[in-house]
Amino acid sequence: MPTMNRWMAQAAGPELDVLVVGGGPGGYVGAIKAGQLGLKVACVEGRGALGGTCLNVGCIPSKALLNASHKFEDATKHFASFGVMCQDVKLDLDAMMKKKEGAVSGLTKGIEGLFKKNKVQYVQGWGKITGPNEVTVSKADGTQETMNAKNIVIATGSEVTPLPGVEIDEEKIVSSTGALSLKKVPNKMVVIGGGIIGLEMGSVWGRLGAEVHVLEYAKNIVPSMDGETRKAMERVLKKQGFKIKTQTKVTGAKVTPNGVTLTVEPAAGGAAEEMEADVVLVATGRRPFTANLGLKELGIETDRAGRVVVDPATFQTKIPSIRAIGDVIAGPMLAHKAEEDGVACVELIAGKNGHVNYGTVPSIMYTHPEVAWVGLTEEQCKEQGLDYKTGKFAMMANSRARTNDEPDGLVKFISDKKTDKILGVHMLGVNAGELIAETVFAMEYGASTEDVARTCHGHPTLSEAVKEAAMATYDKPIHM
Repeated sequence: MPTMNRWMAQAAGPELDVLVVGGGPGGYVGAIKAGQLGLKVACVEGRGALGGTCLNVGCIPSKALLNASHKFEDATKHFASFGVMCQDVKLDLDAMMKKKEGAVSGLTKGIEGLFKKNKVQYVQGWGKITGPNEVTVSKADGTQETMNAKNIVIATGSEVTPLPGVEIDEEKIVSSTGALSLKKVPNKMVVIGGGIIGLEMGSVWGRLGAEVHVLEYAKNIVPSMDGETRKAMERVLKKQGFKIKTQTKVTGAKVTPNGVTLTVEPAAGGAAEEMEADVVLVATGRRPFTANLGLKELGIETDRAGRVVVDPATFQTKIPSIRAIGDVIAGPMLAHKAEEDGVACVELIAGKNGHVNYGTVPSIMYTHPEVAWVGLTEEQCKEQGLDYKTGKFAMMANSRARTNDEPDGLVKFISDKKTDKILGVHMLGVNAGELIAETVFAMEYGASTEDVARTCHGHPTLSEAVKEAAMATYDKPIHM
């Protein structure tokens, strides 16, 4: 009898107001917001730690390694020019990894603390939606629990998109997850995919001593980036040692005793050739994670990309009591976008006016220097036939950037030619990921470039480059 009970589902408990399936940025933030609004809420997560891909094997650990590797590179290459002499600088990769793991552990435990503070029930296990108001949770000990809720929110995030012919083993052929935990610095790393993830992780291992080759199928790296900014960034990457090859297709990979042999050919077709590497990073994108969620059984519609189809105004699927947010629905797969979805979705459930302006969701690439942008690119303005104007300011002309010996980059505004309303902002430079927030705020309130230009910015600061670029758009900059 005990053996039978182990596999029997426990009886459903009292009905919840909100049951969130997935404890990543969208899910845990939505759950906390529900608790703050006085709703009875639970969050189901099977990973064993809250925070999703972002906190456990994505945004947070990658930024820890980007920061640590930058410090190492500064010590070995740049400190001497500031009069700081470092001799016999050595890399302790184990210590670097432990530092990364400590950051992740502390933050995941912090979310558990926030759950307790806001009365969010944390249920560890994998959730499957088994009815319009029912989720069955499969737990690590083999038991199941059936939970009932007035509203179910799907927040299961995304997973690595597999590349045909290239099987990931997380040792020699790695995804972004494996690239965060390599046991030694490879002599040669080939990155398949010239997007944000590939370039960030390539930066980490390049700074630590690897020769980094990037193979991109498309015509350009980071296709979503403004063309002018991309060209400037590509020049910087090449100066840092990146070897970039676009319009290239990888058709196969063979693990050998010494590493990996890739088969590559032109994207348009042509003669194949082989390429050797110690480690291959597959960074060709991500797809919605909806496996074993029960969508098909319930008739919940997904699109060709596997994303859950929702009403963008309410996040509701065709079953009104079931909603979806974050990476599993249309829109950029970004943690901060998912968080906004989570808050808005729960506010709507609570009868409030939840809303997300997807036109002001920033994108950031945490290379060095960073790239950040929000709104339309110049290419998109042309495609839409908009009458626009641009203004730019080089970081080389910014006193703080020059003083810090960080002169690479620019700030670029795009605004409506008639009204001067800001349509897009693009930045390449140190701390661009922080500087972009000012312009996101400006766009959220419908500001013009003149509004930004006439706002006093402290001196000497990097933010003055934002002011000067705004001045260059509606009038003329002072320092260039």
